[in-house]
Amino acid sequence: MPQNEPFHFGSFELTAIETGRFMLDGGAMFGVVPKTLWSRQIPADDKNRIRMAMRCLLIKSATTGKTYLIDTGTGDKFDEKISAIYGLDYDHSTLLGSLKNAGVKPEEITDIIFSHLHFDHCGGTTTYNEKGELVEVFTNAIYHVNNRHWETAINPNAREKASFFAENLDPIKNSGRLHLVEDNHIFEPGLSVISVNGHTIGQQLPVIKQEDKTIVFAADLFPAAAHIPLPWIMGYDMEPKVTLAEKVEILHKAVNEQWFFFMEHDASNEVVTIKEENGKFSMDRSLTLHAIS
Repeated sequence: MPQNEPFHFGSFELTAIETGRFMLDGGAMFGVVPKTLWSRQIPADDKNRIRMAMRCLLIKSATTGKTYLIDTGTGDKFDEKISAIYGLDYDHSTLLGSLKNAGVKPEEITDIIFSHLHFDHCGGTTTYNEKGELVEVFTNAIYHVNNRHWETAINPNAREKASFFAENLDPIKNSGRLHLVEDNHIFEPGLSVISVNGHTIGQQLPVIKQEDKTIVFAADLFPAAAHIPLPWIMGYDMEPKVTLAEKVEILHKAVNEQWFFFMEHDASNEVVTIKEENGKFSMDRSLTLHAIS
């Protein structure tokens, strides 16, 4: 894997951190959208699964000296059976391998901002050591979670319960470094979050802003560019009508202010921009962090 070169964005250095690929059911990923439509955008395998990225974002701040990591992927704690179900592909990349290529050690991460705590967003925070003990990977990091989302994660409803794993959450809870934040929290000048509630209560979309340019970490509001059209909403979303309203508001801003969306789950597109034609939204450009200008 080649050395990851950071992208300089004002007072920040940004690096895409690939943590592997995995597979999820295409029908669940696109809800009421018929397969005849969504499969033209992302083809399915013989098990109806589509290939997805787990792309995190490393942020180094020259202003505060902090090193942030947004999300941590699934991690490596799954057994062979579950790994096969999700088609986990760590030959593509790993969290620690990508951080090493970026010249960053796990203990140098000062802050982890979780978009939310579903297993594919926080699983890499812990691992099993050679004794089979569950241990933290980022031993010096403060864990930033939306306070309302934390309550959802530790007291989940029956429908969302399967996405929250005790082996992911308990070490965060017991670390002594859990920091619960309010909606739309500001971490430092130029780095904040947008709080949204359709996919899950208190999902955080990190926003990096420098002068007239804005990069938004899309997380699970827009898992892939194919989810940009308003009705294309995941079956996994807890409140699809809320997601729809959030998409309308955020996409209008994205077009008017020319935002760049950093895509966490899109295996083909690292960064996208949005266009609106006749009231319909879609991807305008596909590019990389380094191509932002």
